Amino acid sequence: MRNKVEIIAETDHWIALSKASGLLSIPDREQSEPSLKDWLNEKYGKVWIIHRLDKYTSGLIVFAKDEETHKFLSNQFAEREVEKFYLGLVHGTLVNKEGSVDAAIMEHPVKKSTYITHIKGKASLTDYKVLHEYGMYSWIQFQIHTGRTHQIRVHMKHIGHPIVCDDIYGTEQPVLLSSIKRKKFKLSKADEEERPLLNRMALHAWKLAFTDVNGERRELEAPLSKDLKAMLHQFDKWIK
Repeated sequence: MRNKVEIIAETDHWIALSKASGLLSIPDREQSEPSLKDWLNEKYGKVWIIHRLDKYTSGLIVFAKDEETHKFLSNQFAEREVEKFYLGLVHGTLVNKEGSVDAAIMEHPVKKSTYITHIKGKASLTDYKVLHEYGMYSWIQFQIHTGRTHQIRVHMKHIGHPIVCDDIYGTEQPVLLSSIKRKKFKLSKADEEERPLLNRMALHAWKLAFTDVNGERRELEAPLSKDLKAMLHQFDKWIK
């Protein structure tokens, strides 16, 4: 577990960590595999959930160490007082380089644990800003003002630019160097098939800003994971 988790900040009342993609934030219904919360419970005796990240989203997540802090911080999330920023790679080039997606979200009426935009859903607002364009991909900063399940993923599908490697709302097709280098790409003699630059959902929980129990404003940041850094390095190297 240690190689999948980095402690970003810690006080007597809460702990902020950066989790790796593929690690559950909290146990699933089947208790099928260890989660970050399980590990923290073993380490601290008991922690409380304030918010959560999808299994394949990397980055920043905060847990409370006591009930009072849990209530205090959970209320900030509920009242939309927490600033939440993400970074992600999407398919395609956006016409508007900066904007908002204001579309209500609800659970799919048939497909469990899947969500759709629908007028009867709960109000959901995502701001986005294109940071870089890499041919068939765009690197984007998101700020979510609501906390709906799969919000960024659903909203990006809604506007026709799903998150890369999202097998629910887009395609699980990995990012390949050959799609970037094209004519210049040659497979190594040692490899029978191309190794992907990225084969997990390209979404990272980047920053959080909230008010601590003592009234202090906290701004936390989880550095990009190694796989996303490596991918962007290749993009910068080969795409002019």
